[in-house]
Parts: sequence; structure tokens; C-alpha cells
Amino acid sequence: MRKTSLTFGCIVGTRGFFSPALARAGRKDLLDQISKLSHRAVILPEEATPTGAIETVEDARKCAALFNTHRNEIDGVIVCLPNFGDELGIVNTLHYAKLGVPVLVVARSDELDKLDTVRRRDAFCGKISVCANLRQYGIPFTDTTTHTVDLQGEVFARDLERFASVCRVVNGLRTARIGAIGARPAAFQTVRVSEKLLQASGITVIPVDLSEIIAAANKVDLGSPRARSKLEEIKQYGRMAPGTKDLDVKLARHVGLFLACEDWMQANSIDAAGIQCWTSIQKNYGCATCLTMSMLGDQLLPCACEVDIAGVAAMYALTLATGKASAIVDWNNNYGDDPDKCAAQHCGNYPKSFFARDVEIGTLSVLGRALGEDVCFGAINGKAAPGPMTYLRFSTDDVRGRIRGYVGEGEFTDDPFKMLGSIAVCRVPRLQQLLKYICREGFEHHVSMVRTHCAAVIAEAATTYLGWDIHVHE
Repeated sequence: MRKTSLTFGCIVGTRGFFSPALARAGRKDLLDQISKLSHRAVILPEEATPTGAIETVEDARKCAALFNTHRNEIDGVIVCLPNFGDELGIVNTLHYAKLGVPVLVVARSDELDKLDTVRRRDAFCGKISVCANLRQYGIPFTDTTTHTVDLQGEVFARDLERFASVCRVVNGLRTARIGAIGARPAAFQTVRVSEKLLQASGITVIPVDLSEIIAAANKVDLGSPRARSKLEEIKQYGRMAPGTKDLDVKLARHVGLFLACEDWMQANSIDAAGIQCWTSIQKNYGCATCLTMSMLGDQLLPCACEVDIAGVAAMYALTLATGKASAIVDWNNNYGDDPDKCAAQHCGNYPKSFFARDVEIGTLSVLGRALGEDVCFGAINGKAAPGPMTYLRFSTDDVRGRIRGYVGEGEFTDDPFKMLGSIAVCRVPRLQQLLKYICREGFEHHVSMVRTHCAAVIAEAATTYLGWDIHVHE
């Protein structure tokens, strides 16, 4: 699950040639900024070292020992240089602790009127030395927006929050448990995935036969307080399509399906799931899965169509990065002659938070015609509200033994589009070049989206710390 408040191990560096007062002041300002952003710090007491900072091998061992006692709490490490800093003290601390979490390197800016021998910092230079040592030791790290920063300023506050999001994505994916509810449709070879490659990055796939979910749904006590409460929640989730027949029977099916999926996900500590959304569920249970997927998504439990495991891993990454619901969509239609616009569509799975207005709960349009409207109720019909958007795709390259993907930013527009289902009209700069890249590299037709911009966070997390091949579309 996504953590809101994080714990950072803090290493404040110093070097004997420079004033220890600079290190003490930097320590205080760093801790103040962390606290201001509602995070927690693990740091040696000031009196634990002669300068209150880390410089010698002995200092490094003390700090590493402290970090090890909090190993299960620390989400990331912040290396702060209030002056030049001793690169060996810093790299030895990380080397001894071996936490394996993201590392942020921060150097404090000098002030032009304070460059005398007592007040000069030279952290500008010291940061280069620290980073060189981190590279030599094979320790990946994250940089700040500018080479040096004001520890009390807004730019560093944004850097710290961005780093927190990187930590959430990295640590969340490294321990992710992805459910595979049913089998992928036989016609969709594009969503095949290597569970072994995902496992090598810490992502575990837990399968369950769809028949077990259907059996559990049929056993739900519809008269129980929990079921009655869920029925009322569904009725409030959207307006029912006019003329829907046997509505009570159809809503009862959705109550059973939702509670069966929710129970299985809770029992197996599932963070996100791919679901077999056609055609077995319609033929053997009698409803669409879209409503359940939409509602779970708004609970920050992303669900992908067609058992797209790599796709739902991308959805989960977007939710970890932003704390917002994500959706999986098709790159589906051109938008007239506009080369930078397209329609992203799925049968009806978008979380309600994607829409500005109340949504309609109706019948799957395409499958409804093929399978019959009676067994295809539960699609979310509506158009995504305008606003910023990030798109992301993960995929396993089994031949090369790599996980790869692409990420970029665009926007949802308010342009009209007459199609049923969950719709988003998207504007993506240089969309035609992106589509050529997708086709040339053999990526899937599915892509995950979230209603904000976070491409830099995703790229940093996936490339720097997970070692995946991520293309950033500019």
C-alpha cells in the first residue's frame, strides 16, 4: 500500500577544514524541512560524533549501525552537504549499511557575501566528489533540481517531495503483489508477460482461477449488512442507464462480484490486479467486471483489463507516485486530422474520479451486442474531465531478459467524442512520433494513465533504481 509519511535516514557530512557550525546549521535546517513536510528522520544524535556530522570511518560505522536498527522503517536516505563534506565518511556509511533504498544527494548553496574562510561552504565542489565515490561503489542516487540548493527554500521542498515519490514507487514495486484473476483472453497475445522477469525486480504475481471468484460471488449473503452497504454504494456511484431491465438482479450480481474480488485481494495482500474481463465472466456469471474495477481503482487498488499484468504494474506505479487513481486504456482512435490528439477508450473501467460529472452505469456496447445485454451490464460511460495526464507502459522483453517501457505527459481535453464506454480525448505533443516508437518497438495497445504529471518520478524510479529500460517521450 502507498505510504503518505516516509522515514528518511539522514547523513550530514562535514570536513575538518571547514567550520563545524555550518554542519550543525545545515543539520537543523534539513530536519526542519523534513518535519515541515510531515516526514520523519533517522539521524545520529549530535553528541554521537565530535562535529555532530559524519566525517571519519568511526562516524560512518556508528551511523550505519543506527540505520541497521531502523532497516525496516527507512524508505530512503538523504545525504546532505552543508560544507564540502568528507566523501569517504558518506560512502562508507552507505556501504556498511547496505539499505538498498533510494539516495538523495543535497549540497547547500554558498552566499556571495559569505565566502571568507569561516563561512564558505564549497559544497558545490564537495558534491562532485561524493557523487564520484557513489558511482565507484555502485550506489545509485538522485540529484536535486539545481546542483546546490537553499535547504529552507521551496525548490528543495519540491525536490524532497519528488524524492519521496521516487521512494514510494521503488519500494512499492520491489514488494508488489499483483493478482491475476483468471486467464488472459486467448486472442490477446499482446498482454503476455514474464513473471520471472517481474519477480527478479521484486514483483510477485499471484494467480487465481476465475471459477473460484465466481463461486465466491455466488455465495455472498446479499442480506448481510456489508452486502446491503455495498449495494447502496453502487447505487450512489453513478446513475443507471435508462431502460435497464431487471436492475435489481444485475446490481445483486455486482455486489457479489465486488465483494468476492475484495475478499480475495485482502486475503492475499494484493496491491493491484489484472482481471479476465471477457467472455467467461459474462457467460458464467452474468455481468461485466468494469464497475468492480472502477470502484476498486478509486480505492487505490488498480485493476487492469484482460489480465494485463505488466499494464497493472504500470497503473500501480502511477498510483504510488501520485496517490491518485489510475486507469488502463487503449490507444484507440485518431481525433480527426489533429496529429497530436487521439481518443483513449475502454469498455467502461475508468475510476469515477477520472470524470467531472456523474457517470452512467450501463451495458457494454460491443460485447453487449455479441453476448446479449442481459449479461453485460456494468460499464462506466463517461468522458474524462480536462486536465494534466501522465501515460506509462511497462513490458517484459523476454528475448533480451529486460523490463522496459515508455512514459510521457500530456493532457485530457474537453473535445467532444461520440462513443460509449470510458472515453478520454488526449493531447500528446509529438503524438505521431510516439506512436511510431510504440509500433516499431512492439509495445502493447494498452497504456496506463493518471490525472497529473509525474513522468520524471517514474523515469527516475524505474531507470536509476530498478534498472529498467524506460523511454521518456519529450
